[in-house]
Amino acid sequence: MVDAFARFALQGLGTPAPIAPTRNLVVTGLYRYVRNPIYVAVVAIILGQAVLMGDWRLIVYGALLWLFFHVFVVAYEEPTLERTFGSEYEAFRAAVPRWIPRMTPWRLK
Repeated sequence: MVDAFARFALQGLGTPAPIAPTRNLVVTGLYRYVRNPIYVAVVAIILGQAVLMGDWRLIVYGALLWLFFHVFVVAYEEPTLERTFGSEYEAFRAAVPRWIPRMTPWRLK
């Protein structure tokens, strides 16, 4: 998660927050495997805690949070990235899955 945040600042010249978006599309590091590594990491941490603590409420919380992330990504984030970065984002979106990571890293051609 730290790596993904750092790439937003150093390569994207912005933040993950919609109020201060990146100026460059970030497609390196963990983004070569999955389009939303920060969201995936947050949900994985919560589900890991659910397993370690044996608390079913954390599974429900993780599932609801993932649903919120999914709706946000589909309704706001992806259309915004498409408008902002055009064909560059289209190529990235076509090659890198939204939630389930690739087994091999995507390479920008």
